[in-house]
Amino acid sequence: MKRLTTFKKQLLKKTALAFITSAMIAPAFAGWTVNGTQVLDPNGNKFVFRGVNHAHSWYTDRLTQSLKDIAATGANSVRVVLSNGTQWTRNNGADVTNVINQCKANKLVCVLEVHDSTGYGESAAATHMSRATEYWLSSDIKAAITGQEDYVIVNIANEPFGNGTSAATYTADHITAIRALRSGGLTHMLMVDAANWGQDWQNAMRDNAPSIFAADTLKNTIFSVHMYEVYGNASIVQSYMNSFQTRGLALVVGEFGAEHGGSNVAEEAILQYAQDMGIGYLGWSWSGNGSCCAQLDIVNNWNAASLSTWGNYLINSTNGIKATSKLATHFTGTTSSAASSARSSVAPSSSAPSSVAPSSSSRSSTPSSVASGGTCNWYGNRYPICTSTASGWGWENQQSCVGRTSCAALPAPYGIEGGATSSAAPSSTPASSSRSSVAPSSTPASSVAPSSIPASSRAASSAANTGGVSCTYVVSNSWGSGFTGAIRVTNTGTSSKSGWTASWQYSGSNRITSSWNTSLSGSNPYSATGVSWNSTIGAGQTVEFGFQGNTNGGSVEMPAVTCR
Repeated sequence: MKRLTTFKKQLLKKTALAFITSAMIAPAFAGWTVNGTQVLDPNGNKFVFRGVNHAHSWYTDRLTQSLKDIAATGANSVRVVLSNGTQWTRNNGADVTNVINQCKANKLVCVLEVHDSTGYGESAAATHMSRATEYWLSSDIKAAITGQEDYVIVNIANEPFGNGTSAATYTADHITAIRALRSGGLTHMLMVDAANWGQDWQNAMRDNAPSIFAADTLKNTIFSVHMYEVYGNASIVQSYMNSFQTRGLALVVGEFGAEHGGSNVAEEAILQYAQDMGIGYLGWSWSGNGSCCAQLDIVNNWNAASLSTWGNYLINSTNGIKATSKLATHFTGTTSSAASSARSSVAPSSSAPSSVAPSSSSRSSTPSSVASGGTCNWYGNRYPICTSTASGWGWENQQSCVGRTSCAALPAPYGIEGGATSSAAPSSTPASSSRSSVAPSSTPASSVAPSSIPASSRAASSAANTGGVSCTYVVSNSWGSGFTGAIRVTNTGTSSKSGWTASWQYSGSNRITSSWNTSLSGSNPYSATGVSWNSTIGAGQTVEFGFQGNTNGGSVEMPAVTCR
């Protein structure tokens, strides 16, 4: 996370180191490992990060209570900000030991990162990631983390480059760092952050991750992208996550929020696709972001009883932490023969996506063959085979699907089941949004843009539709002060429809604050039209656009929508 340097310096004057020692005797395990796209805990069980970032280096006096509060949300992991002393006050070995002990006491997997390299090459205050490498290998820090391989993951350097650094430099410097850490005796799982302030819009990490992974003699490296305003729509989120699935590499969304720099972030798509693909995420950040970035605080003023709008969504939504987080099994004392078997039998694959933790019971318990070509048995979970996505993950008929190539690559007894064909609608990958200031390469799979938002039980369809077009208004999530929703536009005719318009008006105080996948006009009433990739709807097909709004003290409304 990029922060104001002067603000941080002011905070450091007000903070003091708090050393709290605790003794914990832990059994010996093999440490964390990576197997293709899967992260395996020390018992060899699949693990998916569901956690929160905590800005420890700037708020050392907040550690004890914050970790207790973070654990109480159901989180299974925490990413902790540390400093090597080149930009902020150095967190020494005693402090790091305290952090680790408190993570363990709260059953949180401890991801430790060095923040001083943030935006190197663009931020004058940032220092090169080689200084982070020196920090990990310094005598007191190495002593603090050695022997804690079952509990600590080393995130080498936070957002180690700003914009403009070449992919070759990014790759070479990470290879050098990994080799140095391994030569220095560290055997921990390593986490690598993306370039471009973590957002990787130039794809330096994405395209060079295989080479960086290959440089690790232990083959125990995972990759972390920070999804902020570059990831303003579902299509870009899906495309980026798919790229790691198809490369057979483990990805984590190491930071993200609902808004950044005044621009929308597609947090609902991040949660949905992360759950569908078994990808970990850690929201930024518990509290203390200051006036520049207060919208990223998960709780208000360090008060666990006062969730922000963003925090409520991260923790309590359908694919949020509370509903999807599972503790690492060495914290629970349980083992899983199925998981251990998967560890030994599932080889890393460049074509197979990761093992998936189902996003809901409706997605995993009932086989489906809506998409042509049968069903994919994905390590015991059933998903339809995509009709238009050859490999990786897709989204069709309002549900996730698996590309035929990726499903066929699974080891026995998993893979493709059945071979019935159907006339299901073609794959519909949501298209790019004009919200991103710098759009990464992402090509829409089709002109149809279905929902990346879990369907709501509260929906209202308008009867005032004309021209063979119908609309449904859906509330996908709501909280005291706001809501997110979508309008689904369906072509009920027998030929393609171009140039649709959806109109609605709130009778109370609800108002729209942002939207995506549409051109929105008006300030109540509202009028929405399609954009280049979804303005034409094939016969029988549906497109969707989304929005976020404020209740302004009222209740969430379900207005009638007129479509034409």
